Amino acid sequence: MADEPRQVNFTIVPADPGGTERTYANFCGVSHTPFDFTLTFCEVQPLSEQDIQHAQQEHIVKAPVRVRVVVPVQIIPSLVAALQDQLRSYNEAYAGAAPLKGPVH
Repeated sequence: MADEPRQVNFTIVPADPGGTERTYANFCGVSHTPFDFTLTFCEVQPLSEQDIQHAQQEHIVKAPVRVRVVVPVQIIPSLVAALQDQLRSYNEAYAGAAPLKGPVH
């Protein structure tokens, strides 16, 4: 009887949400291995004329990495669902705002 699994329902919340520092990023690169996904968040600044010329030649724009998050594959479906839910909620709350049109890169 002691070896029977029990179901426990709980909610995970940040331990100190007020003290957590926020990091701004306006670009996210995604890669994966068989075991995990890596989300690399960068901040892309407006390009100077010199940056644009270099990008035209090299086809590369370098942006500083602000944070790199590695998550196990098992979390990805829940993450995608949560992002879709938040986007739906955002679109409903800000229906009069300019619609999101996809990637900015």
